[in-house]
Order: sequence, then structure tokens, then C-alpha cells
Amino acid sequence: MYVSEFYKKIFGCKVYKISLDAGCTCPTRDGTKGTRGCIFCSASGSGDFAASRNKPVSQQIEEAKKLVEKKLSGRKDDGCSGGKYIAYFQNFTNTYGDPERLSALYEEAARAPDICGISIGTRPDCIDDKILSEISKLSDCRASAACSDYEAFQTKEPFLVSIELGLQTVNKKSAEFIRRGYELEEYFKAVEKIRKADSRIHIVTHVIFGLPGETEKDMMDTVRAVCETADGIKISCLHILKGTDLYDLWEKGQVPVLEEEEYYSLIGKALEIIPEDFIIHRLTGDGAKSILAAPMWTANKRKVHNELAKRFGIF
Repeated sequence: MYVSEFYKKIFGCKVYKISLDAGCTCPTRDGTKGTRGCIFCSASGSGDFAASRNKPVSQQIEEAKKLVEKKLSGRKDDGCSGGKYIAYFQNFTNTYGDPERLSALYEEAARAPDICGISIGTRPDCIDDKILSEISKLSDCRASAACSDYEAFQTKEPFLVSIELGLQTVNKKSAEFIRRGYELEEYFKAVEKIRKADSRIHIVTHVIFGLPGETEKDMMDTVRAVCETADGIKISCLHILKGTDLYDLWEKGQVPVLEEEEYYSLIGKALEIIPEDFIIHRLTGDGAKSILAAPMWTANKRKVHNELAKRFGIF
């Protein structure tokens, strides 16, 4: 099931995802596990479309909503008045830091008008019981569960809480090449922790196709592992972004990239594996055009979407 249908079943209308910046970093950047980050990650922590971290979350949300207002115009029959939004804490590692500070940011987003869900991007090795306890509260209340006026913030409307885990691959050599910084077992432990903390939390796992040296089997093994553990999947082609260590290797001719037809073929194989009731959140990604070096066919996201729709009947 593609995510648009999933959201429509829950909320009864079109839902837009808006990217926010919680002002976090990553253990592979702050010296804990490294200083250069994952080899493919941009300076913004893969959040090139997120709002400025120097602004309050509520302001980030309002500015992001304005950017999609044109898309919402004329949608009078989709069941939404003004549209609904998922607040997506996207770049860097959004469970890495002071739990109280992060919880306050999550709650600020949850209480904002028209927000129907929270999505938190993070790493499996940055999930602990304390932060999960804070995240779990969001399923019940748009403010703190410790709030004296708890009942005032409860809502009968659906509210979706998601955690997005950056796995990328189950291949050990690939994980070392991209400087992921954790063993595969950490991913399985994180999923187990999340399930134990709150079974209502929707788990989405990120996967990259086209990592150097990976075979079709490697990529499909990753898809199988995700389908056996998570609730949803995001698949992206490996992007070469300027300013990354991966870009330096690509410039030297050491990193091949997938051709468009290769990618569609891999997506077709993945769709044969993914169960019908599993939620497909993404089958293509787009790096910011200002820093995208390759593969350039991914820059035309609309064309890629149209091609995926024509070939596989999705979107």
C-alpha cells in the first residue's frame, strides 16, 4: 500500500509532510563515533529541504505550510479543510540529545494547528527507553502527559506517531563503507525496543539502492529484512551530493551510479517482495538540485514519479 492511500484511510484526506530541524547532530559527527558523518550525507544532515533550525518549531511549521498552500488550493472535495500535515523532524539524528529538550520540540509540533502526526528521523543506535517514553506520550496527548490540563489536550482525531530508522543496507561491507557506525543487530534491537515501548508507533525504515559493490541480492535482502521488522519502507537511489566524501570518490571514478532503467528494474523486484499491506513511503528521493552531482536523472522527480506510476501503478 502506498503512503498516500495509508494516510487517506487514517485521516480521510490528503496529508502533506513538512520537514523540520530540531537542531540535532549525530554520533558520527560529534566525535562519539566519527566526525565526517555518513559518507553520502550532506552538510545539512540529509535535511536540505528542512526549515532553519534557528527558528522556533511553530514558526518552521507555519513557513513550511505556506510552501504547500498552492498544492492545497482547489482541493475542496478531499475531506480536509485547509489540509493536514505530518511534522517531520528530518535532518541529523532527532533522538540524539537531551530528552527533555527534544520532547518539548515534539510537543510544540504536535500542538500546532493542522498537524495530524509526528515523524522522527533517527538512528537505531540512538534509541533508548527514556526518549521512547517521551515519544510514546505523543500518541495520547498533543501536550505533555504531565500537563495539569491533560484532558484539554487529548484528541479524538487520529494522530500518527512515526519513527524513521536509517538502516540503508544489511550488508556489513556496505555499512562499513558508508560509515554507518553501528552493527546490524542494533537495528533489530531498536525495532524491538520501539515495539515494547508502544506498539502504536509506526516504524519506517530507510533503504538505499545502488551502494557501491552491492548486488541485486544484497538490495533485495535488505528489503526482506525491512518487511520482516518495520511497518513501512523508504527506498532511494544513491545520490552523489557535492561536499560529501562520496562526491570526492565519485569524481575520481571510484563510485558508479545506477542508470534510470537499472533503478526501475530494482524497484520492480522490490515490489515483488513487499507485502500488499506493507506501507511504501517512498520509492524515489531527490537531492537538492544545487548540490546534486549524480545521477542527474533523479533531479526530475515528477518524471520519475510518472514513470513509476506507469510501470507499477503507484502514486
